[in-house]
This record gives sequence, structure tokens and C-alpha cells, in this order.
Amino acid sequence: MSAFETLHYRDRTGVPAATRFMRTGRGPAVLLVHGVGMQATVWQPQIEVLSQGYDVIALDMLGHGGSSLPPADAGLSDYADQILALLDGLGLDAVHVVGHSMGALVALEFALSHPARVLSVVAANAVFCRSPEQRQAIESRLAALDDGFDGASWDGTVRRWFGEPVPAHWQAAAAGVRHLLDAVEPVGYGRTYRLFATADEAHRDRLAGLGVPALFITADGDPNSSPQMSEAMARLAPQGEVQIVRGQRHMMSVAAPGEINRRLLAFLDRVGTAAKDRGGPAAAAGSPSQDAFDRLAFRKALGSFLTGVTVVATMAEDGAPRGFTANSFTSVSLDPPLILICIARTASSYPVFAGSGHFSVNILADTQADLSSLFATRSADKFAGAAWRRGPAGSPILDGVAAWFDCRRHEAIEAGDHVILIGEVVGFDHRPLNPLGYCRGAHVTFGLSLDKVAASGGKVRVGAILEHDDAILFIAGDDGRLDLPAGIALGTGTDPASLAGRMRHLGIEADLGFLFAVFEDPQAGAGAMSIYYRGTLKAPPDQSGALRLIRFGDIPWDRLRDYAIRSMLGRYVRERNEDVFGIYVGDAVQGTVHPLQRQV
Repeated sequence: MSAFETLHYRDRTGVPAATRFMRTGRGPAVLLVHGVGMQATVWQPQIEVLSQGYDVIALDMLGHGGSSLPPADAGLSDYADQILALLDGLGLDAVHVVGHSMGALVALEFALSHPARVLSVVAANAVFCRSPEQRQAIESRLAALDDGFDGASWDGTVRRWFGEPVPAHWQAAAAGVRHLLDAVEPVGYGRTYRLFATADEAHRDRLAGLGVPALFITADGDPNSSPQMSEAMARLAPQGEVQIVRGQRHMMSVAAPGEINRRLLAFLDRVGTAAKDRGGPAAAAGSPSQDAFDRLAFRKALGSFLTGVTVVATMAEDGAPRGFTANSFTSVSLDPPLILICIARTASSYPVFAGSGHFSVNILADTQADLSSLFATRSADKFAGAAWRRGPAGSPILDGVAAWFDCRRHEAIEAGDHVILIGEVVGFDHRPLNPLGYCRGAHVTFGLSLDKVAASGGKVRVGAILEHDDAILFIAGDDGRLDLPAGIALGTGTDPASLAGRMRHLGIEADLGFLFAVFEDPQAGAGAMSIYYRGTLKAPPDQSGALRLIRFGDIPWDRLRDYAIRSMLGRYVRERNEDVFGIYVGDAVQGTVHPLQRQV
């Protein structure tokens, strides 16, 4: 077996990190990603066979073996970032990715987030949308983690993976797995297992955008990574296929290496042959061939365009609301006010919309990805899980959206396998909420991550420019100087030192919107940063105490706390009047404004 090597990189927090890996063989690159509690060496049976025709790399996942710990708040993206850093460090453009159990979640995350770097993906013994009983069982095991690790813990794990009692012909494989579990790093295992226990639905609404060949393979005797899970994932993935290995359980890669190696080689060789038939490596990466139009590659290319996410809704003849998720929405005309959406002829709701005289377009906020997923299904009772009301044209308007438009049907235009519906807007409204975006099969948001800000320490000042009816909310100090609401972190209402806690204490109810400014703030100490959002008050606050709501034209600039606040608010008022906002990045004196919109 190849000797271990180590690659160093920096994680998303800027902290130095390391990945330990093994590499052997020549040919197309195959990356092997193990499950929770294992190490790269668990793939030894696969490495020995695959390396005869492939360049095989097996890594120690974050928190395992010789690799660094994952961040305390780790997500699947951190493990995908580890793969990306490894490929960049090794100079590999694209690889086949094979993951087992937790490693399957990581492999899918990497394939969905970095499709150009993936030739195919194999998800072995993967978990997907656990049942209530499965979820209860894993939550019980999570609770047991708090009591620490002991031999009994691994006894239970081995029994789940191999059976009780362990069959005689699996005793050696079970002993090897137990040896790896005994060597586990407790912190790394705990952080990774907690993610594994909660990330089973992470790809539910993204698998439809998986643009590479995908094999979902599991065992008929694996109750926790069941055949039903793999079958469901294969149905969602455009190039997905499922294989069920009979007579095996969770650790089939070590219990039945000959059978698993045969299936892996057959899949990898078939993917490689198909790529060559389409014109070589470029075709394997998803480029259309010259002989036939590749619809999947075309769809994948269209997915590179970042769009908003909407729910289009109407009322059926029987009075029931109907709706679907759409990103094919755009404005058409200001006079008259026209917008359009597109609906596929194959959509289950197409007959309803084709015969309706009105429809609404609801632009989702970045907290409403669950609604996007709900209305992307064929469920008959989507509106049972969403609060809504009727708009002026009679169409359903969802609560909490960033904006909505209710329209009379203006025109319908046939266009290939879709129909373009043009609506005349008869009513609309909007709120200063971050909109939900969609790109390359995944939801995206546009502001600075609030979770990251909430985790910051006292070196960060987080504040808000809160507006109501052309006025800004200030807090008056005992010395008469005016400041903006701020805290040492975004925080929660229970933390009095945070922005959220201070707003709650002062009785301020507001919605935070886009990030507005990030700048060094020397008055707060060396290396301190100030981060300000723009937002809107839900209602005028009580101004009998320290709160002051001051109109734009009446701001007493000489009473503002310092130069940085004066400069920032001066820019805010100018950009507010022009309705063209940007994000300022720099220090208290000079920096750069990165526009969010540009005037045409």
C-alpha cells in the first residue's frame, strides 16, 4: 500500500489545515472518501484492485486519522472544501468520487458544489431522508455521545454494521473495522457524527441538478442506509442508477470486497467508455458533442445563470390553490406593467394555469428555501404547509415573501416544450428582505452569513441602519450624541451584548436586509471590524426614551458618534435616494463600494 502523504491548506476560517492521504496507480483519478469513524486504510481492498487501471487517492476525512479537525460548526461544505483543496494541491482537474456512508454525503456535496471537478460519483450505503423511526434511533445515539466513548459504544456500532451476532465469515472484517474505531479521535468523530446525523436531507432539493453519472449502491440488509433511500436518490438524479447488493450489510466494501470492486470497476469503465464515445474528457465533463445536442449539458450550462426563486400560484376551478416553484421569471414592460413566467407543458399544474385568467408571482426570501422545495414537489396539498391569502386579482399570495405581484392574464405564447404566460400586474408589494437565489442546482443567499457574524467575538461591531417612512432610527446617548443600534455580534434576543439583544431591550422590531458596509474600526481597538446591515422597522418605536426616528433631511450630522458613522450614513442617504445600493469594504476613512445594482 502507498505511504501516507500530507497536504496543507487553509480552511474557510483561515486556519491552517491538513489532509492526510494515500495515492497509488495510474490512469483516470478516483477519490475514495470513507465514513464516520474510519480512515483511508478502510479502502485497502478497493485500492489494490482499482489502482491497476486508475490513479487512486484515499483521504482521511476531517477529524479522522491524520487530517485536521473540522470546525466546531462544520457543514458538508467544509468536507467538500477539503476535497477541493486536495485536488488543487495535486493538480487534478476532475476525478471520479466514491464515498461510503458519511463519505457518500460528502461526495454528493462535492459533486453538486463543484460539478466541473467531477467525472462521476458513487454513493455507497448513503443515507437520505430518514424515517421518523430511523431519526429517533440516531438521535438516541447522538445523546449517547455526550457520555463519552467506551467499548460498549463500538460493540453497538459493529452489531449495526455486521449483524448480531457477527457471522463467522465476517469476523475478520469486523475486527479490522473495530480496530479503526478504537483509534478514532473523539472530538473529530463527535463533530462529524453530529453532522452525519442531521444532514440526511441536505441534498433533497439539489439532486435534480446533479449533472454527472451517479451510482447509488447499498445492501439489502442495511436498515439505516436502506435500498429505499438509494432508489429515491437515483430517481431524483438525472443520470442516477441504483444497485442493491444481496446478502450484505453496511460495511459491504470490506465484507464483500470482490463483489463491490467488480461493480465499481464496471461503473467506472462504463462512464469512461461513454465519455470517449462522446468525444473524450470534455464530453465526460458535460460538453455537448457535435453529433447530437446534449440536453443535460445544455441544462447544466443554463444552471450557471444565477436566478431568483419564485412560487407561481393561481386558483383552480374548484377553488383550490395551485402553485409551483419557478426561476423563469422576468419583467417585460413598465407601461403597461407586464411580467412573464414560463411553465412546462409536462407540469402537473399546466392545465390549471393554461385555463386560468390570473396568477401571482411570489419572490421568496432567503429564509424560505423550504417553500421552494415544497412547491417543487408534486404534492397535492402544498398550500397546507404555507400561510397565504388572496391578492387583488384573486391569486394566492404567500406570507413572508420578499415581493409579490398579482396579475391578470395578458397573453400566452407557445414556445417549444414550455408556454410563456405574460401577466398584467394589478397589485404588488415588497419588503427589504434578502431574496433566495438558485444556481447550479443549489439555493444560494446574497448577504454575509449571519451565522458567521453571530459566532464572532468582541472584535466585531455589528450594527444596523433601520429605516421607516424616509427616516432612520438613532439612539441618543447621555451626552446628546447619536449612534446606530449595534452590538458585539449579531447574536440572539437573549444576549444583551449582541445587536439582536440590544434591539429587543430597546423594543425595536425590525427586519435586517442586505449587508451595507464592512470596515476597520480603530476606535473599537486594534484589528476591530464594523459590519452594518440595512433594514426596515416593522413599526415606529416608542421615542419617549433614547430612541429617535429622524428624517433623511433632518439628520444632525454634527451630533453623530464619529466620522465613520457620518460617512456611512451620508452614502446611505445618497444611495437610498438613487435606489442603487452597494457594499462598502475598507476602513473608516477610505475603501471601495461594490455595487449591487448598476444603472443602465
